[in-house]
Amino acid sequence: MTLDELAIGHSCIVKKVNGEGRIRRRIFDMGITPNTEIYLRKKAPLGDPLEITVRGYELTLRKSEASVVEVEECA
Repeated sequence: MTLDELAIGHSCIVKKVNGEGRIRRRIFDMGITPNTEIYLRKKAPLGDPLEITVRGYELTLRKSEASVVEVEECA
């Protein structure tokens, strides 16, 4: 499952960050690294962008950025 497929109000753990170059580096710089917990707060009406909580702060991601982050939903 990727981060853009997660349901609103659910939490997940980052398993892997795919992608190359600038997108991968940008995601890591925002604190989205393997074994990090993410909570999906809300999505815009058309699904882009997403608002998440990671490492105690709110962050907005484009759907294209979220699609390269592989996650596992928390129980």
